[in-house]
Amino acid sequence: MFAFLKPKAKTRRIAACDAIAQAKSGALTLIDVREADELRQTGKAKGAVHIPLAQIAAQSDPKSGHFNRKLSAEKPVALYCASGMRSERAAHMLAANGYAEVYNLGSLQDWQNAGGAIVR
Repeated sequence: MFAFLKPKAKTRRIAACDAIAQAKSGALTLIDVREADELRQTGKAKGAVHIPLAQIAAQSDPKSGHFNRKLSAEKPVALYCASGMRSERAAHMLAANGYAEVYNLGSLQDWQNAGGAIVR
């Protein structure tokens, strides 16, 4: 009856070094959920797909007319933002859209600190 009050389960975290290796091999899709002005200021992780949080529900839903063809519910996905908060919210949206393996990488800084390349 009060299921809406129940806190959502935490998304699994992925170590940045693991995300780097998996993204490089093509085994993982990396998604940046920050806003466009943040990307202009800091760049983004090399190979990341940019989908702002406000668009993640529509772009990750295969039934949506706004579905992003760079995504696949069958492929593991890792999301990041500036602090890990927005990527956590986005991870729940992807899980609701049927993505079975969804990870929260945390922040772009986590990626960079682990040696991940940044593109501008």
